[in-house]
Amino acid sequence: MTEEIKQWEYRVQTIGSVFGTKDELIQDTLDDWGAEGWEAINVFTPEGSGKITIVAKRPLTERTRRMRNVSQMRQGS
Repeated sequence: MTEEIKQWEYRVQTIGSVFGTKDELIQDTLDDWGAEGWEAINVFTPEGSGKITIVAKRPLTERTRRMRNVSQMRQGS
């Protein structure tokens, strides 16, 4: 039996400001991403910044692959 290698897509976003990041903004961002199937795998604060960077992943499916291709085609127009 051959096991298929799972493919992932990743998302990285920095939120907040030099004055900090509100817990509500972090929670809202994570809730929105979770509803889209994203799983946060790392959250960190860039040195000397009140901001946070969130790294997330989700399985790359045929549906999400098509959505990415459409988005890339729109950006290239």
